Amino acid sequence: MEIMKLVKFINRHKQTVMKKLLLSMLFVASALIVSAQHEHHAPAKKEPAPKTKVDSAKHKKHTAPKQSVKKDTVPHKHDDHAQHQETNMSHAFSRNLPMNRNSSGTGWLPDEAPMYGYMMHSKKWMFMLHGSAWLRYNNQDFNGAGSRGDAKFDAPNWFMGMGQTPVGKRGLFRFSAMLSLDPLTVGGEGYPLLFQSGETYKGNPLVDRQHPHDLFAELSVGYTHMLSRDADVFVYLGYPGEPALSAPTFMHRPSSLFNPDAPLGHHWQDATHITFGVATVGVRYKNFKLEGSSFTGREPDEDRYNFDKARFDSWSGRLSYNPSKEWALQVSHGYIKSPEPLHPGEDVHRTTASAVHAKRFGKDRMLNSAVVWGYNYVDEHHKEHSFLLESAYNWGKNAVYGRYEFVEKSAEELNLDENEFGHDALFTVNALTAGVHRQLFSIGKLNIGAGTQATLYVADDQLKHIYGKTPMAWQIYLRVYPALMR
Repeated sequence: MEIMKLVKFINRHKQTVMKKLLLSMLFVASALIVSAQHEHHAPAKKEPAPKTKVDSAKHKKHTAPKQSVKKDTVPHKHDDHAQHQETNMSHAFSRNLPMNRNSSGTGWLPDEAPMYGYMMHSKKWMFMLHGSAWLRYNNQDFNGAGSRGDAKFDAPNWFMGMGQTPVGKRGLFRFSAMLSLDPLTVGGEGYPLLFQSGETYKGNPLVDRQHPHDLFAELSVGYTHMLSRDADVFVYLGYPGEPALSAPTFMHRPSSLFNPDAPLGHHWQDATHITFGVATVGVRYKNFKLEGSSFTGREPDEDRYNFDKARFDSWSGRLSYNPSKEWALQVSHGYIKSPEPLHPGEDVHRTTASAVHAKRFGKDRMLNSAVVWGYNYVDEHHKEHSFLLESAYNWGKNAVYGRYEFVEKSAEELNLDENEFGHDALFTVNALTAGVHRQLFSIGKLNIGAGTQATLYVADDQLKHIYGKTPMAWQIYLRVYPALMR
């Protein structure tokens, strides 16, 4: 029966399916071209010339004596090799932290976290490209438990480029740009996702669907000044960008890289990752970081190609601590002014806490996990919690992953009849996802993988006549992503 439903669905929507396939193929082709150009233009390794006695004598004559380097200084400009190593390995907001700690915005990951991407460098600059794209069939409520499910072929995606360079002996400049073709490959109405809520389409709230991300998801610059090996101060400016609020965004957490779906608690946790106007200042001391942001509280509008008005009417603060190479912890709080355009009078106080863990077991085995809690407070009648636990275990070309979520959502957020349920009604939603992923082959440094996942939803008893007792979702996908950087 499910096969017949799938065939009928394809026949009804074959034009849309072909459009998504074509756009996804264009994306893959573009990525392949970038990979090929990178390899074509990479400088060839020169064979060392055989040493002669004359060369050896000259070497001894012109070799400068070793100079002591103070603890809080960096290599001089003429030390090209040392500077190249630092440019190659530096964190985006510190010359003295490893690159693996980079996350979305100014957030931190564990130092043991894996990185997938392409790295290119010159004498002064280091550049990196990374991203991910899925071509999938997604069926929410394939068992027909309720009346709110939907099925769709789509291609969620994002890709990001960044560059950084030392400035003098103590400075570090960086920039980044993040783009998404979701408006084309997913559509303005987003993709089906039971119990999801947030943002609008054609003036109506998006419910049981995940909204597409804007074409321009981040355009930002940052500057860091080293006070010593243990201390930095930095500034970050984005339009759009990400304020210092919550855990690393789900798209950048290693524990969720295989899962195409946004968390149901996205608007309780990390929805501010696309903010049109953000300024952050921060200070690091050893493995502690304290930062504060001023930003625009209003969420992106329905025009996914434009730049929204910068308001700088909201604020946030975050304390981060990495107690070891395997852990990244944070707590944060923010005041978000009028995030929803349909409810301009509602401001949100958001509090979050998270722990991200990364563990390596030799060369090709790793376990990445995250625990995230998010809490939205609007008034005494609107206090809602969310909780997420996710993990992914990789070995060789294989991966298994899972996610558990608990979130509280109101009748208003689920677009339910308030006369039936009451204006202040609050419902609990549980979702459990399990999936498998396999890398099929590689083209240069571009990986092609395939995977499938299923989700079981268990909601409040009051919602059973709408969503069913246990609606289930299933999807199968092809994934295009960069190779693991070693």
